[in-house]
Amino acid sequence: MELVKSQSNVQNFINGSFANGEQESLDVISPIDGSVISKVPLSTSQDLNNAVISAKEAFVDWSSTTIKERVQVFFRYRSLLEKNIDELSKLVQAENGKTYGEAKAEVEKGIELCEFAVSLPQIIANEIQEVSKGVECRTERKPLGVVASITPFNFPNMVPHWTIPNALVLGNTMVMKPSEVVPLSVVRIAELLKEAGLPDGVFNVVNGGKEVVEAICDHPDIAAVSFVGSTKVAKIVYKRATSTLKRCVALGGAKNHLIVLPDANLQMTASNVVASMSGCAGQRCMAASVMVGVDKVDPIIERMVEEAKKITPGDNLGTVISAEAKQRIEGYIDQAEAAGAKIILDGRNTTVKGKEGGFYVGPTIIDYVTPDMSVAKEEIFGPVISIIRAKDVNEAIAIENGSNYGNAAAVFTQSGGFAKKVMEEASAGMIGVNIGVPVPREPFSFGGWNESKFGVGDITGKSSIEFWTQIKKTTTKWNPEAQVNWMS
Repeated sequence: MELVKSQSNVQNFINGSFANGEQESLDVISPIDGSVISKVPLSTSQDLNNAVISAKEAFVDWSSTTIKERVQVFFRYRSLLEKNIDELSKLVQAENGKTYGEAKAEVEKGIELCEFAVSLPQIIANEIQEVSKGVECRTERKPLGVVASITPFNFPNMVPHWTIPNALVLGNTMVMKPSEVVPLSVVRIAELLKEAGLPDGVFNVVNGGKEVVEAICDHPDIAAVSFVGSTKVAKIVYKRATSTLKRCVALGGAKNHLIVLPDANLQMTASNVVASMSGCAGQRCMAASVMVGVDKVDPIIERMVEEAKKITPGDNLGTVISAEAKQRIEGYIDQAEAAGAKIILDGRNTTVKGKEGGFYVGPTIIDYVTPDMSVAKEEIFGPVISIIRAKDVNEAIAIENGSNYGNAAAVFTQSGGFAKKVMEEASAGMIGVNIGVPVPREPFSFGGWNESKFGVGDITGKSSIEFWTQIKKTTTKWNPEAQVNWMS
């Protein structure tokens, strides 16, 4: 399939128009072959301020529009996503390195997120009740104002849709800062939103790096910030944003444990674990990173190796994001080997013919890992799984609970009792039973525990309504003849 090979240089999108100042720029490099496909501006705090001014002005009219009218934009926008799905998928593939199928699935998830957003009028209907004779109480959900969303490199199309549809349908206006590594998808999102009829200034894009992130956290006219990225940066963003009295939810990294029992279905378990660790080249916070094998699971491990050998870099396995990422991932494998772990499938030094400049790491399975090794504790973010051996379920759960992270955990078993035990005791926000990637579907929200998430609530699903709105309570009395008591 022919890829998007080159794009015009990326520009900021402010008040419905693309424009840049005299900023410095970075090359946008396709990890598929190492070629430069665009340039992205390193915007300044002044650029961010211009976008906030635009969003603040647009908020006046947008927030006063009824939610029934606001969702009409996203009905049209959803259709445009479907109409342009091939182009959008190729953009994701070009800038991120996913396979075409993975890129298309990402866009399809964005469509699903829009479908939830257009259902919000039915979900957030105002409540009203006569609380005393002649006295009514009413609650309404009101938008916060200008909000900001900082998105990562691993899902250039889907993660922006975690925030855009819900936040905007609920009446907010937004400034988005996409990863400077993958800015092309958000540019196209901005164009399609405008085509769908979104008023100018409601959605703005400011590209850049650290300076823009800091400016977002500090800006007095931004009411809420969502962030998705590494735990290290999530902590910084959360502390800085909340120190200026903003709402913030910051999603960080993960070290997801899959507990595998001997009674697990052999083929289903092997294929699910391998798909979880290698999908999107392992560059997703829901990827399997550690398999905790309970007792005699060698037949399952052997089948996992067979399944993983069917995965071919450049064919059904995409790239990692950069040369630095490839080096870091392979460094973790080196460390595990030096520490005494056994590399039973080695994806180091992988190249793809005709794409020698690309950043490929083959599927890697490391056995006899101990909990103190770096591959057992730290987020690798590549197609690598470490296997830790445990004597029983209690020890397996203790290993899972020993992680600082808490995004996801899963158990593979045919025992309802053991599954229930893991469901209840695993310290993670999203749990799977015989499912390697337990991502909740809408309207259920996405979000982890511990050092995988900072802040209250989530930015997707029903939980996001609390984050993106505030409640106004009104009490009315129009009948002076009504009975008077302590409630009225």
